[in-house]
Amino acid sequence: MTTWFVTGTSRGIGLELVRQLLVRGDNVAATTRSADRLGAALGDAGRERLLPLELDLTDGTAVAAAVRATTDRFGGLDVVVNNAGYGFLGAVEEATDAEVRRMFDVQIFGVWNVLRAVLPEMRAAGRGHIVNVSSILGLTAFPGWSLYCAAKYALEGLSDSLAAEVAGFGIKVNVVEPGYTRTDFLRTSSLGLPAQAADGYQAIREMTDAHLAMPGTQLGDPVKVAAAIIDVAVSGNAPLHQVLGSDSYGLAKGRLDALAADIEAGRERALSTDVTPA
Repeated sequence: MTTWFVTGTSRGIGLELVRQLLVRGDNVAATTRSADRLGAALGDAGRERLLPLELDLTDGTAVAAAVRATTDRFGGLDVVVNNAGYGFLGAVEEATDAEVRRMFDVQIFGVWNVLRAVLPEMRAAGRGHIVNVSSILGLTAFPGWSLYCAAKYALEGLSDSLAAEVAGFGIKVNVVEPGYTRTDFLRTSSLGLPAQAADGYQAIREMTDAHLAMPGTQLGDPVKVAAAIIDVAVSGNAPLHQVLGSDSYGLAKGRLDALAADIEAGRERALSTDVTPA
């Protein structure tokens, strides 16, 4: 029986992931902002294998205690899924210092707290699997998504370095990049908006309105996305970067082509900065 530690399980992909893991017969420690809401959403099925944890991921001491509670309850920990996060739509100049810090607190410092709590035991055991849930916006960027992209780009870099650091300990790391998925991620319950809009960003205002009208029309199926995340961990044969969704795949390919073109366009200037041989 596999034991999972999953963050961000109040709704969306995280909730569906917990539901499927319990159906599989696995043990699940699920962090949430509301244990009551999580329990109501899941019902009684598999409740004996569920450890709901009301947790502020930015509190490192509380995260460490939650991980200890997980290992005490289930006797170990096999897979960690860092899924907690939310969106933010606004121009760079519109994001306040508090909004920027909150985004990174949840999506980077929260992940770091979880990693510091779980890695010592995984290293000692010589095994473990970490899945970091990023986004296609961790591989490409759109106007208005600058703050969210900044956090997800940071998560991508963290994941790449982490994978190289812990491979020798028998710990596997994957980062998954879903595209637009049919959850409430684009509703105001999961999407931050600037408190004060700046003049001149009409295109971003129109894009915001379009995104708020999008729920229910996204290409991605959260049931299939959750199943794919489970398969990434269980199969052990997924690439380090696993895009999810045809839109994510297409956008990632486009970004690679654009980046390759940029690098080639700057080749002559790049080579000109080397030290000239004596």
